[in-house]
Amino acid sequence: MAFDEDLATRIRQLLEKQDGISERTMFGGLTFLLKRKIFCGVLGRDLVARLGTEQAQSALKRSYVRPMDFTGRPMKGNVYVAPDGLKTDRALQTFLRHAIRFTASL
Repeated sequence: MAFDEDLATRIRQLLEKQDGISERTMFGGLTFLLKRKIFCGVLGRDLVARLGTEQAQSALKRSYVRPMDFTGRPMKGNVYVAPDGLKTDRALQTFLRHAIRFTASL
């Protein structure tokens, strides 16, 4: 599965000053890692965000967010965010900030 290069570029630009970030292609998409731990990715046209259980439950109240079910089962604490939820850099930055904060706490 190909991933949205434009979304990947936007993520790179928003994270360019963040230390400890790397990226890797895997699972048919692109993943972004914080000190070797996945915190978000791009799969198809969607953002994948690792938010933790509590923050993911809150995010799932939005119409453009759905559970991440890459394996056919929802993965707790992870969500897909459709393009409609990422129209502005501010919206994307909010998801990235929450994902980084959660992943840094692990």
